[in-house]
Amino acid sequence: MTDAQATDAKTRIDETVNGTDVVLFMKGTKTMPQCGFSSRVAGVLNFMGVEYQDVNVLEDETIRQGIKDYSDWPTIPQLYVKGEFVGGCDIITEMTLSGELDQLFESKDVAFDKAAADKIREANG
Repeated sequence: MTDAQATDAKTRIDETVNGTDVVLFMKGTKTMPQCGFSSRVAGVLNFMGVEYQDVNVLEDETIRQGIKDYSDWPTIPQLYVKGEFVGGCDIITEMTLSGELDQLFESKDVAFDKAAADKIREANG
């Protein structure tokens, strides 16, 4: 990746992360994930009724590498809420089961279905 491509990717990522309340950089799309980890995080967000933008990193190699550089996080998926990097699959799974994801959404005024979140915890308790 050239410096110009890296700069362009960072600008595009910045605009997406800061211009959308909830963004999931993932392999595939929220309706057709292309890897198990992306599928798990998208599944949690979909089940909880969270409105979010999905960014398919498989469509653009500069974004695929750029998001790893942007967050200094080596894996995909990556979830951002109100411009802040939250984490990848393991972190989102842990936060969902502990209730921390609910708290984050509540503190950031992100709408979600609390009953659905409780159902996830009941099913995995």
